Parts: sequence; structure tokens; C-alpha cells
Amino acid sequence: MLECTIGQAATLKKILDAVKELVTDGNFDCSDAGLALQAMDNSHVALVALLLRASAFHPYRCDANLSLGINLVSLSKILKCASNDDQVSIKADSNVDSLSLTFESKSKSRPYPVITFPSNPLTNQLNPQDGARVSEYDLKLMDIDSDHLGIPDTPYEATVKMSSVEFQRICRDLRILNESIIIDVTKDGVKFSSTGDLGNGSIFIKNGQSSIDEAEEEEATTTITLASPVSLTFSLKYLCDFAKATPLSSTVTLSLSNDVPLLVEYAVPEVGHIRYYLAPKIGEDN
Repeated sequence: MLECTIGQAATLKKILDAVKELVTDGNFDCSDAGLALQAMDNSHVALVALLLRASAFHPYRCDANLSLGINLVSLSKILKCASNDDQVSIKADSNVDSLSLTFESKSKSRPYPVITFPSNPLTNQLNPQDGARVSEYDLKLMDIDSDHLGIPDTPYEATVKMSSVEFQRICRDLRILNESIIIDVTKDGVKFSSTGDLGNGSIFIKNGQSSIDEAEEEEATTTITLASPVSLTFSLKYLCDFAKATPLSSTVTLSLSNDVPLLVEYAVPEVGHIRYYLAPKIGEDN
């Protein structure tokens, strides 16, 4: 039996927006540690690993390990019915083929007429807050056959922590030139470059350089941890999809090594993390 409640629907909406373009269906593994999702995209080029810690929910209850096959696009559509500030409660059982979602408005105003019958105790149970709106939905679960891949603990040769907004802007800007990007990391900084029929372009960020997110007015300093210089080529299409997690975190961490997938990690404060793994391009035609 799984029962958990998260304070704001906006958090779940942003998380689903960050993964649903890459993965349409996936198994959520529920345990006493929280909710975890691991799935590959259809082309088997990118891997998504999502963790929502049990501490992100209040309360959180999971009596036994449970795997829930969910269509992420369908779940996203249902979540759009919730206001961003709504409290979301999730319930599921091993012998039930649907996921129960309850959205409860925190507003004490009465958006709709509420008819109460004092003689019926059930009515009072359905209205835990005076005038709160309570919406209930059931999402059909799926039987998804997928292998759980073991992700090795890789010692990366270069790690870059930088502003997530800056990284999103770089990927978006360089994509006008080509669908590939070269990431060069040295002790001096990190260079992003792309070359195409229109011409070529590059963006260099110094180690220790500060970047201010004008929208959030937050400052993020680029920090580089380097064992040896790295130069690798990746698909910009995937990096732009990864960057959809930008609203969840002010910083992003890029971990690179030769001959192993790139790790792009967004740490979601007080919630968990989203990690993306992307295989580098090898050769001009791959």
C-alpha cells in the first residue's frame, strides 16, 4: 500500500515536464526511501533516473515495495487539472490496477456552492477544509516490461557545476547552427561550440565565473573539478530536452569522461534529483 502527499502540485508538474518528452511510459519503484523512476528513451541513447525522496512527502507511507507502470503523458494531463498550489495525495495498492490522485485546494474561499447535510457524517469527511475544493481522479496503471539497469559509480575526469539557466541558453543558442555540440573542459573553464552550414559559434565560461539568473535574481558560480581535460561531442536535441528541468534547480552539474555517458544532474531542493545520461557521439556520422 502506497499513500503519500506533496504540498504543491507545481512540483510534480515541473518534474513530469522535465521527463515526459524523453520517456512516455515508465515504472515508478516505490519503497520506504521514496519514488524512483529509471527509463531509457525510445532510441536507447539517453537514460533518465528520477528520485523523489520520502521526506518530500508529508505524510509518506509505503508498506511494501511496489512497482507502478504509468503513462507519463496521461499523468501530466491529469495534473494539469490541479492548481499549482493544490495539495496532491497519491494512493495505490498492489492488487488495484489504478492510481488514485486527490487534489485539495488550500484556499478557504468557496469557489463552488457547497451543500452539506449535518446528519450525514460522510459529508464532513469529504470536506476536510471549510470550503476547500477536492478533486479525485483515477489513472489506469500499465504493465510495462522494462529492465532496471545498474548504473556504475563512475569516477569522472571533469565535473562542471554552473547556472542551469545559462546552460539552457547555451544549448538553445548553439542549436541554430547544428544538432551537435562539443564540450571542452580545461582547468581554465568550459567551452561549448558548434559548427554547421550557417557558420560556427562558441561560448566560453571561465572557472569561478559568476552568472546571475535575471528571472530569479540568483547568482550561480561556475566551478570545475578536473582530473584531466575532456573534449566530447553530444546531441543538442537531447541536451535541450534535459534543460527542461531548469525550473527545478538553479544549478546543473555536468560530469564527463572519455568513453562513458555524460551525466547531467539537477538537484531538486528538499525533493530529490533528476539525472540524465547521454552517450557521446563517436565519428561524424553517428
